[in-house]
Amino acid sequence: MQLTAKLIQLLPIESGMGKNGEWKKQAIILETEGMYPKKICVHIWGDKINPGLLQVGRNLIVDFDIESREFNGRWYTDVKARKVEVAGDASAYSPDYEMPEQPFQAPAPPADLMPDNDDIPF
Repeated sequence: MQLTAKLIQLLPIESGMGKNGEWKKQAIILETEGMYPKKICVHIWGDKINPGLLQVGRNLIVDFDIESREFNGRWYTDVKARKVEVAGDASAYSPDYEMPEQPFQAPAPPADLMPDNDDIPF
């Protein structure tokens, strides 16, 4: 799923040791737009945490998964980010894409295909 919303709060990074080694996560609070804005807590895990991207007031596009699990008869739901980008920014952080150094420029057409300026009908 995907969500575009404004980052309104950054919670402190949490870390610890688990059976698979060290882990870290950061919770962020997003607010949707519209007549009835909703606040959503999203968790970002591990190397997906990018402090340069996470700035309060910035609109973000977040690809996420929702998962619920039961523990002692109660249900808990997590919203986990898969990918976070800046909304409307072509240079948004994405680990799978690099911006080209030079913008694409189409080659000029061959001279024999160019119209003669002397044949203008007006």
